[in-house]
Amino acid sequence: DPLPGPPPRGRENRALPQGGGRIAMQRKKSPALHLTLRQLQIFAAVARAGSTTAAAKEIALSQSATSAALNELEALLGGKLFNRVGRRLVLNEHGRSMLPQARGLLESARAIESQFGSAGRSSAPQLRIAASTTIGNSVLPKMIAAYRRKEDAAQISVQIANTRQVAKAVANFEVDLGFIEGPTTEPQVKVLPWMADELVIACSPRHALARRAKRRKVSLQDLREATWLLREPGSGTREVVERVLQPQLHRLRTETDLGSAEAIMEAAAEGLGITCLSSYTVADMVRLKRLEVLDTALPALRRTFYLIHHEHRHMSPTLERFIAHCRAATPRRKI
Repeated sequence: DPLPGPPPRGRENRALPQGGGRIAMQRKKSPALHLTLRQLQIFAAVARAGSTTAAAKEIALSQSATSAALNELEALLGGKLFNRVGRRLVLNEHGRSMLPQARGLLESARAIESQFGSAGRSSAPQLRIAASTTIGNSVLPKMIAAYRRKEDAAQISVQIANTRQVAKAVANFEVDLGFIEGPTTEPQVKVLPWMADELVIACSPRHALARRAKRRKVSLQDLREATWLLREPGSGTREVVERVLQPQLHRLRTETDLGSAEAIMEAAAEGLGITCLSSYTVADMVRLKRLEVLDTALPALRRTFYLIHHEHRHMSPTLERFIAHCRAATPRRKI
């Protein structure tokens, strides 16, 4: 037998396993993930509903199964996610920190189901939109109709609410996209300037200010003494109107807050007061001569409409195409 030679260079101190053979290199295994989408769905439902009983009804589970899943999730994470206040479950600091991530994961799962559902076949694209009242009633319908002519398979659902509620729905991943009439401070919501709007002062043609406007421009003092018909607090139009008018008029005399632009226009057409609304909103009533736009001493009242989405929203090709369509199809003011 040949004599053993010196060990190869660089391997003098490397010991071979007993009995010879190659050294086995073992990879460190990644820890298994135990969280389930069902647990996250239950967590989000309890956060929204405030109790396991109400959440169970929302997601079609028994109350005991809902409580058990929530307890399992808290045990898995090593801490409580809710504080019990009376009969309600209220998110603690850990739950508040986790909720946006849980909603983001659930939304990503819904996007996968929507795009690749039906046994792997791509299903019809679906869009969930929320719009504040002026945009939802006066601007968005024509834009959606034009989009459907290009994308006839698209399914679009629209919720109409005030600006604050729309921003909240976007923040909670309840909708894909929002359209609002003023800025929002909701966290994790991306705000994109969209289109310009002009607010106008309108009243019935029989109103005293309408008759006065035929002789001269309506003065600031005339406007201070008038009765105003305004949207409810929380409305984007209400917030903008107060912001732009109060520096000029100091105080608005209001007797009634109304929950929709339609109710305000009807009240104004009956001579109950004057109002400040979007030019898009009053266009049809002006054309029918039920309302008249006043020429006043106020400066031009302009504002910006905004398009909003969650900053962690998955931007599907359908959603990107719809956003591009809305940005390109800005309608012209009608009056």
